[in-house]
Amino acid sequence: MSHVLVIDTNKQPCAPVHPAEARTLLSRGQAAVWRRFPFTIILKQARTAQPEPLRLKLDPGSKTTGIALVNDTTGQVVWAANLTHRGQQIRDALLTRHAVRRSRRQRTTRYRKPRFRNRRRPDGWVAPSLHHRVLTTLTWVERLRRWTPIGAISVEVVQFDTHLMQNAEISGVDYQQGELAGYEVRQYLLDKWGRRCAYCGVTDVPLQIEHLTPRSRGGSDRVSNLTLACGPCNQRKDTQTAAEFGFPRLQSLTKQPLKDAAAVNSTRWALYGRLQTTGMPVEVGTGGRTQYNRTRRGLAKSHWLDAACVGASTPDRLLIRTVRPLHIRATGHGTRQQCRTNASGFPIRHKPRAKQFSYGGTAWQTGDLVRAAIPRGKAQGIHVGRVKLRFRPSFVVNGYDVHPKYLTRLHRADGYDYQRGKEAANPPVA
Repeated sequence: MSHVLVIDTNKQPCAPVHPAEARTLLSRGQAAVWRRFPFTIILKQARTAQPEPLRLKLDPGSKTTGIALVNDTTGQVVWAANLTHRGQQIRDALLTRHAVRRSRRQRTTRYRKPRFRNRRRPDGWVAPSLHHRVLTTLTWVERLRRWTPIGAISVEVVQFDTHLMQNAEISGVDYQQGELAGYEVRQYLLDKWGRRCAYCGVTDVPLQIEHLTPRSRGGSDRVSNLTLACGPCNQRKDTQTAAEFGFPRLQSLTKQPLKDAAAVNSTRWALYGRLQTTGMPVEVGTGGRTQYNRTRRGLAKSHWLDAACVGASTPDRLLIRTVRPLHIRATGHGTRQQCRTNASGFPIRHKPRAKQFSYGGTAWQTGDLVRAAIPRGKAQGIHVGRVKLRFRPSFVVNGYDVHPKYLTRLHRADGYDYQRGKEAANPPVA
């Protein structure tokens, strides 16, 4: 499993330790559990030795961001995680709110007239669903900086250079003429064509870069003339054009913009600007460089493995055999909606004003991870789960009514859901 994060008694970050060493420290009473997710222990004494700095590596994505802590000296990936965003949920909620507000104009209810002249977007503004990705990533950057000795940051800023893709024959650019050029183009085409054959639609097979108009008939190597095809389709097409092969619509599809890629790229640059304010060295890289690094090391496709391969600083050999990533899913901190409705839109209840319920000196909140030790009844036994709050001393844990006196809080609700990864990374291919 991944290394255990460590802080000393002054809450200063120490070097992460192997789980066996962490168990030894806990059993001897030299440390205590500080956090469950990510698992962090706090030492009962201060450490004077300066820990070796680690590199925090980020691979921002549209739905999931890969995070990895790498020791540049040894190549050891000491900790990794996949952070799942809720940008699509935010977008859907905003569209629903927009529809409700517009519907008021068709009714005889009171509503505030639209005001536009008093609104001005600040510099660097991004849509709320995109801004959420930046904020959640920055949240975990700041958390890891408090718990681990981070000395530098590497982040993937673009999947590919869209300008250079449209001018693929331009001369004088070193990496376009080198080995990395093919990875930039291939990454672009994989996103453009959805990682499937453009002719038969097959997925999960090796795909070849194919010319819509063959070079033997005057076709160029520009990406507007390139697509992806499986081996059999590429052989059957031979020297025909896409139109002669029965796919005239492919030429028009090549000119469709990559909206998702553009959104992700803008988010990454916004994240890069915020990371620079930390005062730490920030290394940048492209998706083509990431794929190049991962392919050379024989690693599988994964968000956290992509993060470990970001940038030119990636060690020649990554030690990942025992790493099990932590899966983090953003759940939010509740809703601002005051009136709850049924499926037909009629109000049925109101949101309670209080968010916490205090009992026995503990402030309980919905979403706290708890251990319930129920002594009797049909639910007798030990149950671990998220608590659902009631504003009386009777909570719900895993569908059972539990009095708070039987509960022990393991992890405070912080807007995220956690799951330990079950899959271990495959070792690099020799």
